[in-house]
Amino acid sequence: MKTEFTLAQLADPDIKEADKILRACVHCGFCTATCPTYVLLGDELDSPRGRIYLIKEMLEKDKPPTADVVKHIDRCLSCLACMTTCPSGVNYMHLVDQARVRIERDYQRPMAERLLRSVLAFVLPRPGLFRISMIMAGLARPFAALLPTPSVGAANPGLLRRIKAMLALAPRSLPQPGPAAGTVFAPIGRRRGRVALLQGCAQQVLAPRINQAAINVLTRHGVEVVLVKDEQCCGALTHHMGQDDDALARARANIAVWQREADQNGLDAILVTTSGCGTVVKDYGYLLREDKRFAGPAKQISALAKDITEYLSTLKLAPSTQKGDVTVAYHSACSLQHGQKITQLPKELLSKNGFVVKDVPESHLCCGSAGTYNILQPDIASRLRDRKVANIALVKPDMIAAGNIGCMVQIAGGTSVPVVHTIELLDWATGGPRPGLN
Repeated sequence: MKTEFTLAQLADPDIKEADKILRACVHCGFCTATCPTYVLLGDELDSPRGRIYLIKEMLEKDKPPTADVVKHIDRCLSCLACMTTCPSGVNYMHLVDQARVRIERDYQRPMAERLLRSVLAFVLPRPGLFRISMIMAGLARPFAALLPTPSVGAANPGLLRRIKAMLALAPRSLPQPGPAAGTVFAPIGRRRGRVALLQGCAQQVLAPRINQAAINVLTRHGVEVVLVKDEQCCGALTHHMGQDDDALARARANIAVWQREADQNGLDAILVTTSGCGTVVKDYGYLLREDKRFAGPAKQISALAKDITEYLSTLKLAPSTQKGDVTVAYHSACSLQHGQKITQLPKELLSKNGFVVKDVPESHLCCGSAGTYNILQPDIASRLRDRKVANIALVKPDMIAAGNIGCMVQIAGGTSVPVVHTIELLDWATGGPRPGLN
């Protein structure tokens, strides 16, 4: 794709990177076939190719984005399926992230939307506040039926519709909090490794059982686990909302505490059980590439970051107690299969440990969770969830496994089949308890 940035614009490292990404695009359109919003809506501007044109024009003209540009960028899930199918290697992720920063900086959203986004960006990364908000949402949930019902194909849902979506996602009850930051879990038997486990934000409130299962598996196989004190949200939530000052501040804070832990006590890896977080942590090196102080440490931390299944694949797991009578539909989270290019490892681990693993038809299509997307774009998200659940039903599973808490909550809202994390099944197979849902 031909670009027309001025030399002055290209002096900006972000614009220089955008120019490189745009020039790689050859307009082929392969991305449209795997883009969830294009598949649903059939609008070229709701495809990666269409959004690339909009972003190119916005950046080249260096003017505030129009409402139409914002609408189509907001509809993007950042599922990154387009990057998996792109034959030219266009890094759409970095391009759309840059567009979101520009929109956040230069576009004046309606007051109600600004307020909602501010609340989400403030509450979600703070587990204490998030827990309180979930308790309040549980109390308000009975009144959700009084709020507007979705309109078929609605493009710009209003505040009340979004509040209804939030209430629908809230659990009826919350589990007890998991272990505190700063806790170290000793390995059983001879120590074979030492890792930090990302505590997460929403996950530690909604499903602390996931990290507990990871701790069980790791310590059972000789790995010491530390929950690093003063760790923060990874920054993914605010990063994808275009609030990069907040996201990068959190990244720097995490890099500092993880590096200190690695220097003082040693770390073989930083393990992540939420693939959306893992994709961003692995990208710290890129996000802080222009930061003289943090560029080097960020690159080192990104190299240490691993999805839990990546690390487990390096261990010789205990013989499975499974007898092959549990059929699992494996939902491949977008952030794992497209963002981190991890596709086979989770399925191989489950299969080797006694589960009958079934691929889900249209597995490349997003479930509609995508961070805060199922709140900000609830109607599109609901259609994607229903499509995902219908495809899952075709394989008639006993359980659904996923590697991302957002996907788990989203899919569970549309099915009665138990939805569990991959690590919970691996814990069960290697001597732990059968996965529970509280």
